[in-house]
Amino acid sequence: MSAPLFLVEALPTADTLTLDGPEGHHAATVARLRVGEELLLADGRGGTAAAEVTAVGRGALDLRVTSRGYVDASVPRVVVVQGIAKGDRGELAVQAMTEVGVDEIVPWAASRSVVQWRGERGVRARDKWAATAREAAKQARRAWLPVVAGTPDESTTTVVRRLAGSAAAFVLHEEAEERLTAVELPDAGEITLVVGPEGGIAPAELSAFREAGARPVRLGPSVLRTSTAGVAALSVLATRLRRW
Repeated sequence: MSAPLFLVEALPTADTLTLDGPEGHHAATVARLRVGEELLLADGRGGTAAAEVTAVGRGALDLRVTSRGYVDASVPRVVVVQGIAKGDRGELAVQAMTEVGVDEIVPWAASRSVVQWRGERGVRARDKWAATAREAAKQARRAWLPVVAGTPDESTTTVVRRLAGSAAAFVLHEEAEERLTAVELPDAGEITLVVGPEGGIAPAELSAFREAGARPVRLGPSVLRTSTAGVAALSVLATRLRRW
């Protein structure tokens, strides 16, 4: 089993350190790491460090750094514009997409989103997506923490501008004729993929996305839920971009 990963604000410059705070508590109390065991530290921006536990305290570990590394950012970047969903479906989507390698997630206030993020409720909901992405990145041993954009959500107008500036943009749509498995992909820049909410993408939204240069695509004959469509599409892209 690979060593567990813990996220830190900055990697240590010295050869020894104490891991405390929430990550130290999780390592010492929840994961119950012991002297001699190894773990990974990551700053969420590509930097990593392998370390060995030298002492266990109350909610903290003393560590000795054994190696350092850096993981280059993925090129092209893959961004998913995720229609806001009700209940925990949005969080399930964020978790799964993070595990398969999404680089950025943009919460989208689609016209058919049942739930609307407004005021403090919206800020809390977006922060929950960010926390979900953080935990999923740790589970997946990712050196790069995906960005969760939005203030806290993005309007269709803002999404259109994002699509227009992408190297390639696609909209998952059940009536599309082109398949994501066959479209041409760029070597650099951003690939932006739009996933609609439970009620789907409204005709006016699809028209606006088309005008911005986005191409409707499908995965196959099945109609997937908003919580699974993004991760399925990312799996296709990861394979085609040779990330997997």
